Amino acid sequence: MPKAKTDFDAVRRIGLSFPGVQEGTAYGSPALKLKGKLLACMASHRSAEPGTLVVRVSFAERDALIAEAPEIYYVKEHYLNYESVLVRLSRVSPEVLRDLLGVAYKFLSRKEARQPRSRKK
Repeated sequence: MPKAKTDFDAVRRIGLSFPGVQEGTAYGSPALKLKGKLLACMASHRSAEPGTLVVRVSFAERDALIAEAPEIYYVKEHYLNYESVLVRLSRVSPEVLRDLLGVAYKFLSRKEARQPRSRKK
């Protein structure tokens, strides 16, 4: 049985099923955002492999993902200081992608909750 193709259309379908996620662009590439913050986008930096998705996760989560499945997840020097992981879309199943986007959604939601709100005067 052939493996289902995972591309940004699949990322879009899954990502838009989460409350508040909207479609947009980042650096000229298709992206998903939560309250204006990047959730995931197609990698545009030349160091990333073709067909790579950038997904926002904590540094600890990134390290765990890469250790668990280096054939799917990786990082390049350009991305080292960003809370994100690079994902080879050709090697990730829709089920794993759904879980990963859920992790990113929770990460951004928690990050948003920790941000101090400005006071209105």
